[in-house]
Parts: sequence; structure tokens; C-alpha cells
Amino acid sequence: MRLSQFHLSTTKEVPADAEIASHQLMLRAGMIRKLAAGIYTWSPLGLKVLRRVENVVREEMNAAGAVEMLMPSVQPKELWEETGRWEKFGGQLLKISDRKHGEFCYGPTHEEVVTDFARNELKSYKQLPLTVYQIQTKFRDEIRPRFGVMRAREFLMKDAYSFHIDAESLDTEYWNMYRAYERVFTRLGLGFRAVHADTGAIGGSASHEFHVLADSGEDAIAFSDGSDYAANVEMAEAVSPGERAGPAEDLRDVDTPTQTTCEAVAELMGIPLTRTAKTVVYCVDGEDPQLIVALVRGDHSVNEIKLSKLDGIGGFRTAEESEIRAAFGCSPGFLGPVGLPTKVSTRALEAVRIDEFSSRAPNIERRVRVIADRTVAAMSDFVVGANRDGFHIAGVNWGRDLPEPAVVADIRNVVEGDPSPDGKGNLAIARGIEVGHVFQLGDRYAAAMDATVLDENGKARVMSMGCYGIGVSRIVAAAIEQNHDDAGIIWPQPMAPWDAVVCMINPKGDAATIEAAEALYADLRKAGLDVALDDRGLRPGVMFADIELIGVPHRIVVSPRGLEAGTFEYRGRRDSESQNLDRSALLEKLGIA
Repeated sequence: MRLSQFHLSTTKEVPADAEIASHQLMLRAGMIRKLAAGIYTWSPLGLKVLRRVENVVREEMNAAGAVEMLMPSVQPKELWEETGRWEKFGGQLLKISDRKHGEFCYGPTHEEVVTDFARNELKSYKQLPLTVYQIQTKFRDEIRPRFGVMRAREFLMKDAYSFHIDAESLDTEYWNMYRAYERVFTRLGLGFRAVHADTGAIGGSASHEFHVLADSGEDAIAFSDGSDYAANVEMAEAVSPGERAGPAEDLRDVDTPTQTTCEAVAELMGIPLTRTAKTVVYCVDGEDPQLIVALVRGDHSVNEIKLSKLDGIGGFRTAEESEIRAAFGCSPGFLGPVGLPTKVSTRALEAVRIDEFSSRAPNIERRVRVIADRTVAAMSDFVVGANRDGFHIAGVNWGRDLPEPAVVADIRNVVEGDPSPDGKGNLAIARGIEVGHVFQLGDRYAAAMDATVLDENGKARVMSMGCYGIGVSRIVAAAIEQNHDDAGIIWPQPMAPWDAVVCMINPKGDAATIEAAEALYADLRKAGLDVALDDRGLRPGVMFADIELIGVPHRIVVSPRGLEAGTFEYRGRRDSESQNLDRSALLEKLGIA
């Protein structure tokens, strides 16, 4: 490709609305242009990178035995109603109508469509297992699209789906896809971690996320410094600290007139924050209304995903201050587990959203459930709220001052330094950008849509399904977050728009220089490299700044001075200095000698 014939539009200015490096650099390099909030046009340069990522993904999916297909992006409402997701998916679902008032959505994912395809195409267990995939544009109506293509509303995704006669077959394919994903991200030159994850809105029984490690990542992941254990913080297990020590202090009141946080109480008393316990209250509405009193150590936080998975809880909401005061007679900052009732009457404020307690809100009798985190259950002589404004209680011990907790569970987020759940090393916390996700869906969608095949006995059996997604366009941004410097992007070789650029420095139009640059350009292409020839006639500084900004791995300069010395000036994108190399040394440097 001759850059004089290519649309390359770069800028030195950092866009004001671009907050992270990938967004800034993709705009500066001219890879993307904003059309609307969260919707971008990919320029020829950006598309070259996107296609290189797409090709690696396609090659590895094919190698893993998946079969490519293409499904409609516009999907009928009726399919989504079969699975109950037309309403449940929420505001991210872009709903549209045609001229006949038929209702559709622009697909954010394709479980319904592919299951409809399978129930019409697959009739016998002999056709299973089957894994199909597509690489296609999706749309999710994000409330706050941001960070460029990192969290866009429109994005390019590889989504694959597998169909099986039983759970054993599904499990086999799940790990086949897992290994394919490892190969994809390794080939793309990315530093990544596969982590245990929550199944979220997609659902299912097992799930792993693949994260590119980067400081700008939105997700926190926990990983062991002594093994390959890794998990999303939402899922990482906080192990029990061991046996509880016996009481050594008497129970006593502590005057805390303005201290409403564990940090403030610990500072006032001159004790470590780890000697305190915080009390967080949640409301469970519905047929069995409850107040969930969750206890975690003062330096820890409640993991609401873990809490929601405990028996008898499910969905909940944070209790209003008015509800807490009505139930326990104090404000939240002075709440504690000592002397709590087993049943209380509160007023539900979900329908009347006001700051003060309202007699217009319905009065509901709720049972009170105390759930202690494992760490709190192992504490002795700790400090909690006294259920009276202005006071806390010190020297609290289980079994002596309050009943042993009825439920002890892992309900907290792990923190740096926690023991690894596999017993090997301690946990570290890093930021990650999710670029891939694999799920074992089981029969969630197949059962809802009556997707069955005949088994070997001639009986109809609901198929088991797997779902496997890769954010193709997000990978581009994630790679930049992991690979950039002050000069611009540093592409891993497999993702770069070109493997190398031949820069021609020839201010006087010397014919020998033109001929040498053209010859080198042709030879490198014959050797199998994707090469660009920068024949735009720019000054060296401007030309080199462009090549550094767009992140090409190898820059080769052809100039009259170099030809006179019999050398080419070579510089790798990560190199601090240029080298003058003869032809054989240059080809060896490029790996084609």
C-alpha cells in the first residue's frame, strides 16, 4: 500500500472528550470517527486493524471445529418473548417497529435467534454436537457510552453457540472453546487472564471471562501469586480465617456522638479498623419479606452478588434510612447485631420515593435474618453499633453477648493479600478489560423455546447449550491500553495495520532513491510481509511521528545518505535508537533472511 493513495489522517491534538489512552490514540491516529454517542465510523486504517483481529479469531474458531454462519441483526419480538427477555433485558434492548407495526429489536446477542435456527434444523442426536459462530455487529443501548469503542453502543462481536445431547458433551466443548480463546489472545500478543465469573444476564451454570490486563480496566480481578488461580472479584472466594479466639474484654458502651463509620470509630478508639464490624441492611420484598442484616469486618465490603446467591434471598434492595430507623430505632451509622429482634414492621418506600418517613407508604412485617461473613464469625472482642444514636459497643463476643450467627457465609469482596482459595500463595488485585466470555447455558434457552432432538431411544430431549463471545472491536482498544507510550500506539505484530513501513526521504527527487525504495518495498511484499511505502513526500520528523503514532512495528528509512553508505536506517517501534543496517542484516532483523 502506498500511503500517497491511502487515507491517513492524524492529529497532534488530544480530543477533549477522550478520557483514556485508547480513545485518545484511536482518534489521533484517525482510526475511528464519532458519528453519534457510542457509534463510530472505522476509517481504512482502523478497519485494517479490526480485520487482522477478526482473521485470527476466525482461524482459531475454524480450527476448533466451529462452523461460521450469519444471522439477522434485526430480531422479532416474539422470539424474545419466548425466553422472557423482551422485558427483562431492560433499557439496553433497542426496540424498533416496521411499517406494519411489527415489533423488533436490534440484536444485542443471538441466543434466541440461534436457538430458533437449531430447533428447526436439528432433529436427531446424530447431528450433535454442533458449534456455530458469526462475526457481526451488535447494539446495546448503554446509558453512558464512553471510552470510545471500549464501551460503545454499536460494536463488532464474535458470538458462538454450541448444541449438545447432554451436559457431559457441553462440558467438553466448553473447555475446547476455552482453549481456543487462550490461543486467540496469545496469538494477538496480549497479556491476559482467564477468570471465574458470574453468569450475569446471559445465565447458565458455569462461566469464565478473559481479561486483558490494563490499569484502565473497569473490572477488578483477583489472582494468586503462587498459582494460576484467577477470578473476577465478584466471584473470588474469601476463605475462612480459622478458629475464633476466646473473649478477653468485657462488654462496654463507647460514646461516639458523631462517629458513624467504622473508620471514624476506630480512629476515636485508637484501634485497628480490623477490630470493627459494619452492619449493612437489605430489604427482600415479595412473598417472604425480610430484612437481611449483613455483617462484614470494618475494612471489608459486602459482595452483593455472593449475598444474592444464598438460599432464600435472591433479589433485594438496599434498605432506606427511614426503614432502618423504623425497624431498629436508630440511624444506619449506629446499627449493630447485638439485641436485634427476629421480626419487625417497616414501611416500604419503593412506591413513595421521599427522604422522610411517610405514613402513606405500606406497613410490612418482615423477619430479620443476620448473615455474618466468615471473617466476622471468627472475630472476638470486636466493636459494633449499639442500636442507639451516638453509641457503639466494644468487647462484643459471639455466644456471650449475642447468639452465634444463624448463617455464616462468604459474603465479602476479597482484598489484596487474602489467602488464595486454592491454598497456594496470596491474592493480588489487578484491573482487567473483559474481551471474551464463555458460558455453559445448559437448557435455559432450549427449554424455553422447546428446542429438542430425538435421542437414541427415539424420545424428545431438550438440548444443552453453550455460548462463547469475543469483543472483536473491544480487543483493538484493549490492546492499545496495554501497548502505548507518549509517542502513540505500539501494536503487537499480529494486530498492526502493516508489518513494516518503508519511509522514503528524498527532498531532491533523486531517481536512485526512488528506485531503491520501490525495490525494497516490492521485495518485502514478495517475502510475505504486509508493507506500506510512505511516498507522501513529508518532512522526516512529521513522517516519523505519524508512523510512531499509528504503531507500525518496523520502520525502514531509504535516503540518499543511506544509499551512499550502503545501509538502511531501521528502528523497531519499541527501540530507543535507530540502527544503520545493510540489506542482509535488515532482512534478518525482519525475520525473512
